[in-house]
Amino acid sequence: MSEMAENDNKSEAHVILIEAFYGGSHKQLVDLLVKNISGCVLYTMPAKKWHWRMRTSALYFMQNIPIDQSYRALFCSSVVNLAELMALRKDLSSLKKVLYFHENQLVYPVRKQQDRDFQFGYNQILSSLVADVVLFNSCYNMDSFLNSIDTFLNLMPDFRPKNLSHQIRSKSKVLYFPICLVDELEFFKDQNLVEDVDDVVNDVDHRHRLHIVWPHRWEHDKDPTFFFQTIYQLKDLGFNFNISVIGATFTDVPEIFQKAKEKLADNIIHWGYQESREDYINVLKSAHVAVSTAKHEFFGVAMLEAVCCGCFALCPNSLVYPEIFPEDCLYNTQGQLLKRLKRFAIQPLLARENTLKIDVSRFSWKILRGVFENILLADLRRRVNDKR
Repeated sequence: MSEMAENDNKSEAHVILIEAFYGGSHKQLVDLLVKNISGCVLYTMPAKKWHWRMRTSALYFMQNIPIDQSYRALFCSSVVNLAELMALRKDLSSLKKVLYFHENQLVYPVRKQQDRDFQFGYNQILSSLVADVVLFNSCYNMDSFLNSIDTFLNLMPDFRPKNLSHQIRSKSKVLYFPICLVDELEFFKDQNLVEDVDDVVNDVDHRHRLHIVWPHRWEHDKDPTFFFQTIYQLKDLGFNFNISVIGATFTDVPEIFQKAKEKLADNIIHWGYQESREDYINVLKSAHVAVSTAKHEFFGVAMLEAVCCGCFALCPNSLVYPEIFPEDCLYNTQGQLLKRLKRFAIQPLLARENTLKIDVSRFSWKILRGVFENILLADLRRRVNDKR
């Protein structure tokens, strides 16, 4: 069933927001836009079976988005096949079409190459060609997509198109995913829903026992096996620590999680998805170190949120991470990650005393709101000014 929400401060819908995978960071972004930018109307599908959302969501939205002459712009994530939707709904083709990439299927990791579905990447290329503006949540995401188009299309047996990357690059730009946690922390603190970080850090048990948080989806592409193998080594060496594993779970959970739950039973504080936002924030605020072991990451909302809550970030020296985090946060091997964790296990407060040189403000909604508004509403404002 379609979900639809409108901005309460408008009398007329000018911007259609479409999200075929309404969950996680995809949900965070469109919720933020519909709440804060006047004139937005939101149409969604639940965050389930993403493979089928990429294949068929255009047909669903074709039937469920009403015809409205007041629309001026359309914003959707790259889960939707925008080319199909435009072909099915001619009335939408004249709108300013903005495509947002949370990830890209050209370099999305698969366990076996034969598991890669050519259609997913092909759909994203087609969507980019019909869009007027193509936005990526990081330079890594943009460059990896644009630089992989020719190689990806070489999988075609013949009649391969040429120079598509140049055509798409000319209308592409990076627009970081907005992080609203600073404002959220103030709100939750005023409502007494989150703990004060000073009280948490000064707690005796917390001060003397390292608390490690792994705040990622429970899926293979986040490489939980690498993470737990490192944690097993830390435990086998006799170090004391606590651990929280709090990412979202889906239908197929890798077996390593059940094995880790049994082996690390004495170390676990929080296990599983935190249902409320304030509970999630409290876990991050109570931790010293947030660890990523991802085999793919195009932005990394959870790691930045952990940093906002005072955690020290430890991330692979690859993917998007060098674009966002300083060298102090990056590791190249499992041995380097273990070495850093051993150091923090000896002196947990070192993690919070180390000031990270990350300009979090460049990811803040206060900074990025005007950019989103200009992209979505500039043409509308121009038309209004022309009429005057």
